[in-house]
Order: sequence, then structure tokens, then C-alpha cells
Amino acid sequence: MKLTNTSCKSAKPAEKPYKLADGGGMYLEIMPNGSKYWRLKYRFTGKEKRLALGVYPETSLADARERREQARKVLAAGNDPGEVKKEAKRLATLQAENSFEAIAREWHENQLARWNAHHAASVWRRLEVNIFPAIGSRPIVSITAPELLAAIRIIEKRGAHDVSHRSLQTTGQVFRYAIATGRAERDISADLRGALKTAKKNHYAHLETSELPEFLRKLEAYDGERQTLLGLKLMVLMFVRTGELRGAWWKEVDFDKAEWRIPAERMKAKEPHIVPLSRQTIAALRELKQLTGHGELLFPSRSNAHKCISENTLLYAIYRMGYHNRTTTHGFRALASTILNEMGFRPDVIERQLAHGERNKVRAAYNHAQYLPERKKMMQHWADYIDGIASGEVPDTSNVVKFGKQGKPS
Repeated sequence: MKLTNTSCKSAKPAEKPYKLADGGGMYLEIMPNGSKYWRLKYRFTGKEKRLALGVYPETSLADARERREQARKVLAAGNDPGEVKKEAKRLATLQAENSFEAIAREWHENQLARWNAHHAASVWRRLEVNIFPAIGSRPIVSITAPELLAAIRIIEKRGAHDVSHRSLQTTGQVFRYAIATGRAERDISADLRGALKTAKKNHYAHLETSELPEFLRKLEAYDGERQTLLGLKLMVLMFVRTGELRGAWWKEVDFDKAEWRIPAERMKAKEPHIVPLSRQTIAALRELKQLTGHGELLFPSRSNAHKCISENTLLYAIYRMGYHNRTTTHGFRALASTILNEMGFRPDVIERQLAHGERNKVRAAYNHAQYLPERKKMMQHWADYIDGIASGEVPDTSNVVKFGKQGKPS
């Protein structure tokens, strides 16, 4: 007698497992703990075998019967349904292990030792948001160039052309890693060269020199958190990268030597960097130390003292001051570079203070202290200039001491 939904549902457990047959070798096995399993008994090459068809009620009676018929067709074709199921499971596992996302995750983990935390998070976020939804679950060997292009086109439609180019570049790195580890034969991202829209080169928004006095007046009147005001003031005085300032540790600051030594792992170019501290910078740091000196970070997050403030904290403060789309925290670097060049400081000295990477790796090893005497003078001159503007004066920039190639006054 065939089973019904009611008989399956009402079957009660007993001390020992028992079976309710449905015909065609299929039955429902009821276990002492109440679990109910669909099984199919069949013979292959003279041997009696069993095939699991699912668990009731997740697998309904109708579903179990459909799986029984599929297994019988496999058997009629001369194949063992159990072995076919095992092979399908093996292939599914293999595809999951060799999916684009799985390989990308492995590649990303292998890069962590040479990346800083911010860059690593940025790369992963780019993959997670832009690439994985389209091709993440696909076996990497089956992804085609048109399929990848379709994923990149979605990014382009948002107008994020720089992100689309970066995403394609990252995707190519994942494919090349897959080739190196024997899980792909070619990098299909290479087929898309020239297929993307050209990313327009955008420079960071920054103030003009004439706008600096008004900005400094508004900064002094800033009514937000004092820690944020001091952060912006330090950005103006030191013009470092935002991430370098946000992630600064008090142990890196030497008040006696008037130096802030940033370790290589926190620098974009992966080389240590020295920031000479002017008198004004030291005064701002001492005030900040009264606020956050009890911890390790200069700018700890309010929610977690072991993490630094968000990259948007300083930027949103600038927006509150009325400078949305007019400048960014990074823009102070361009502003300082422009003014210091106009003052007559040597471009090499300015570039070194901006910590622009040295392509020559041998020279890079010594760059952190390069031009240090001249840079100390320049940073103090810059702070005096900022002080003068903030007080309403027009600073005299004609008294810059020129330095020769060896860093000595000429």
C-alpha cells in the first residue's frame, strides 16, 4: 500500500527503527529519536544497495518519489545511482573550492603580509561589492570574458569609472593567481583591454591660497569635538595622508626630538617616514594628549579605543564648515605643495616631506631621513606662515634660506 502525506506525518517512533514502504524500492525509515529518512533499495551488479533520498518533512513525499524515478532512470541506463550522486557531490565541492570567490579569498589572504590594513580592506570591499555578486560563485575556469565585462559594465553605469578599472585590475590578479596554482589556464581580464570607458583623472579638491585665511578662521570657530578640530589643525600643519594621521600612535611621537616617526607598515610606499614637528604642531599635540593620551592612539574611536576614528570624521567636519566639494583632507597636501614651491623651497625637499614613493628601492631605504635639516626648517616656516594667516597678517615668504644639494645653506 502506497504512503500518503498523512501516514508519513502520523508515523510515530518506536524502540527500534522501522520502515514504511511506498513501492518501487522506496521506503520511509522512522528512527527511535523521531527522525524520518527516505531511502531507496536497489540492486546493481547483483549487489543490494541503498540510496538516501532526503529527510522528511524537508523532502516531501512527492519530492522523494521524483528522486526515486530519477534514480531508476540512472539505473536503467546501466549506472549506479549511488556512485552518480557521489560524483555529483564531488564535482559540486570541487567547483565551490575553485569558485572565483574562494580563489580570490585565498589570493587576498596571501597579500596581507605586504599590505596595510586599509588597503587590504579596500581591495576586499571592491571585490565583495562589485565582483562577487556577478561571478563569485562561478567556477573560475568557466567564467568568460563577456561575463566579466557584464559585471564591470554594472560599475560603469554608476559612473564609477576609476572603480571599474581597479576592479578589472584586481580580477586579473586573481586569475593570474589561479593560473599559478593550477586552477585556471588563462587570464580572461586581458581580453577586456580597451573595452572599458576611460577613467577621467580627478585630482583631490583643494583650497586656493586665497581661500586659506577664511578656512583657518572657520576652523578656529569650529563648534564640534575638540579632538576633531585638532585633527584638522594637524592636517594643515603637517599635510600627511589622512590615514597616516588617523592611525597614529603616541609611541611614534618624540616630543624631545620634535619628530613623528611613522613606521613603514603604515606608509603607502612601505618605507618609514619622519615628520618634523614645528612649535605649533607640538602645542596642538600636547593639547590632544590631554584628551587622548591615556590610550595608545592619537585619534581613538569613541566606540572602540583600540580602533582609530573613521576616515569620514575629518572629512565630514570640513563639510560642516561649508567646504563640501571645495576641499578634502587630502587637499591640504596639494595646497601645501603649491605654497611651499612658491616660497622657494626645493621640489626634492617638498616631495620627500610629502612621502612620495621612491622607485629606486636602494635609495628608498635611506629616504626617511633625507633632507631632514632642511625639512625641519621648512615645516617651521610653514607653521609660522599658517599662524600669520590665522592672525590676519600677510606673512613674509621672501626669507626662505636656500639649501644646496647636500642640505647645507648656500
